[in-house]
Amino acid sequence: MRLIIPVINVNAKIQYLGVTSNGEMEIPSNATDVGWFKLGPRPGERGSAVIAGHLDGENDKVGVFINLYKLKKGNKLYIKDDRGKTISFVVRESRIYDPGYANDVFSGSDSAHLNLITCDGVWNEAKKTYNKRLVVFADAIY
Repeated sequence: MRLIIPVINVNAKIQYLGVTSNGEMEIPSNATDVGWFKLGPRPGERGSAVIAGHLDGENDKVGVFINLYKLKKGNKLYIKDDRGKTISFVVRESRIYDPGYANDVFSGSDSAHLNLITCDGVWNEAKKTYNKRLVVFADAIY
């Protein structure tokens, strides 16, 4: 599977992610791939499919979602799935959250949604994470 976002030049391989031992969503194993939360709906199925990607990586490596903040309402993105199908989505909105935002990201069962997540805010060296999350909400186009 691949995630394609032409307006920010993303064409990334999609890893399959589960949960960590402490119950949080896993993250992609590198800065250039994205990861689909495989315990939720597949992209294009009814519900909110969730894909995470890194803002940056070790040694100042640019992450796949470094420009995710540039997405605006109406921008298009695409999933090429492992069955040879392309599913189209349109951005509805973006929001900044504190960690612990899962209810909004995983909710929405009325139709097919795709929610993209990356880090945002200020780097906390002690915790080795950023203090905010950026979520882009998109809806399937049929």
